[in-house]
Amino acid sequence: MMKDGIRFVKAGELNFRVFVRGHGVPLLLLHGFPDNLEMWSKMVPDLVAAGYKVIAFDQRGFGGTDAPPGRACYKIENLVNDIPRLLNELEIKGPVHVLGHDWGAITGWCFALFYPDMVKSLLAVSVGHPQSYGKAGLYQKLIKGFYVLWFQASGMAEYYLLHGGFKRWMPSHPKGEEVIKEMSRPGRLTASINLYRANLLDVLLKPWPRCRVPVLGIWSDGDDYLTEEQMKNSEKYMEADWQYLRIKGAGHWIPLENPAVLTNESVSWFSRWGND
Repeated sequence: MMKDGIRFVKAGELNFRVFVRGHGVPLLLLHGFPDNLEMWSKMVPDLVAAGYKVIAFDQRGFGGTDAPPGRACYKIENLVNDIPRLLNELEIKGPVHVLGHDWGAITGWCFALFYPDMVKSLLAVSVGHPQSYGKAGLYQKLIKGFYVLWFQASGMAEYYLLHGGFKRWMPSHPKGEEVIKEMSRPGRLTASINLYRANLLDVLLKPWPRCRVPVLGIWSDGDDYLTEEQMKNSEKYMEADWQYLRIKGAGHWIPLENPAVLTNESVSWFSRWGND
């Protein structure tokens, strides 16, 4: 569905697989782990029809984008700094709306924190402000998010996930078999897990700025990996408009499980903050 808009773009030292379609105000889509830009395939036609220029890309280490070696390459500031470089190469001028899911939500938050003048508004799906996530209670850290800790076991985590662990850990992923095939490519699983290894201590211990960009946070009550608390408490770290929406009867992968609902909420939210 997204093949017609795919291109490869070099930004900085990396080659990125990028999707661009539509006209109007630019809308940047940021996927999370263990996905790629195809995460948005069910939403793109309606977002384009709503008048947005949709830009999606495989983040470093994922999909068709380069996967540089070494944990440090996956520090969140490197992922965030990829964005202005890529937008510049695409000749996208002015601020953009941002929609991010999972790690893409964290990247979106940090893009808004570090480059507020480049962001019209943010819709963060599943993951709250990094300070809110870092201060979430033990239920988030030891029950919902225990996988973050065992992902730190280099080699062991990769072996487990590729030998049946993915099916046990994410049985509800709508594209589970495609994920396993993608992550079985040499070096790809380690590259993607390096997000967790490179950023764990910063997320838990680092003081993060307050957000000066309007944000809508969306969380689903069937999320197996994230608590509602870490999203709702993001309000404490806002210096701009904050809205929260709880979606009932949905799992973690909202863009694939509930694309119509998320698309409608996205169009409604972004339209509040400018479509020119």
